[in-house]
Amino acid sequence: MFITIHSLIASVSLTALRSQNTTTHFVTEFVLLGFPGPRQMQNFFFSLILVVYLLTLLGNGAIVCAVKWDKQLHTPMYLFLGNFAFLEMWYVSSTVPSMLANILSDTKTISFTGCFLQFYFFCSLGTAECFFLAVMAYDRYLAICRPLHYPSIMTGKFCLILVCVCWVSGFLCYPVPIVLISQLSFCGPNIIDHFVCDPGPLFALACIPAPSTELICYILNSMNIFGPFLFILGSYTLVLRAVFRVPSGAGRTKAFSTCGSHLMVVSLFYGTLMVMYVGPTSENPAVMQKIITLVYSIVTPLLNPLIYSLRNKDMKDALRRVLGLGINHN
Repeated sequence: MFITIHSLIASVSLTALRSQNTTTHFVTEFVLLGFPGPRQMQNFFFSLILVVYLLTLLGNGAIVCAVKWDKQLHTPMYLFLGNFAFLEMWYVSSTVPSMLANILSDTKTISFTGCFLQFYFFCSLGTAECFFLAVMAYDRYLAICRPLHYPSIMTGKFCLILVCVCWVSGFLCYPVPIVLISQLSFCGPNIIDHFVCDPGPLFALACIPAPSTELICYILNSMNIFGPFLFILGSYTLVLRAVFRVPSGAGRTKAFSTCGSHLMVVSLFYGTLMVMYVGPTSENPAVMQKIITLVYSIVTPLLNPLIYSLRNKDMKDALRRVLGLGINHN
């Protein structure tokens, strides 16, 4: 009789524990604090971010149209630039619309599924951007260091393969981390002190530390960031060495002009990305996470079309032709 009662109590306790674990695991929604403050400040942030978002879509969309419609830009370099600009439009769209809705919302909630979908697309598109920057550096290396072999290597078919590899690889890197993090138990508060669903705040909300999952994410982020970055660094080291060997000052100026815009984008994007993701993200202060994320997720996509168009004569001429503004040759 005692054994039966003891077994019954143990069974009930086990059932309750399983029920509790199931409840804590399947959190239905998170609260994104975003930019806390008075309503006037919220309205200011909303207006500023909306203007930046629209300008980003307009600038990158203009580059995409110029590359597509202007036959003079149907070269490998501008093919990659057009895809990069198209990527930037989706990259900024993966966070900004929900961010704007969050600012206007009183509850500031996002569903469990919506949070991880945003996490997936944001990280996947960011990774694809790293790969595109590496491919663009490789293109410049071949054009400057191997000019005689460039036409035979950078064929239309090979360019298409590189573009597909960048897109596909970006979206294949994060399913495993997404699944691992989504399986964590979130038993405490569901408040994320951020404006996007990012791995650092999500790890901080897990009721049980998951060092193995954090390590996997750390290794994957490091590979996705440092791999392309080291490739870009190596490519431009060879480019600079070749440029300094050019006897003509005009030739060096043209080479620097071609590569300078790309190096500015790489520096801006990778500088903030490394600070954010290479270290253990759960240890970064919330305010610092927000500022850094704002720079590489909103500011960088806005500046990229300005950098490429203002420093590139062919792009400026193509934009004038596409917009019907004419070209002043004086």
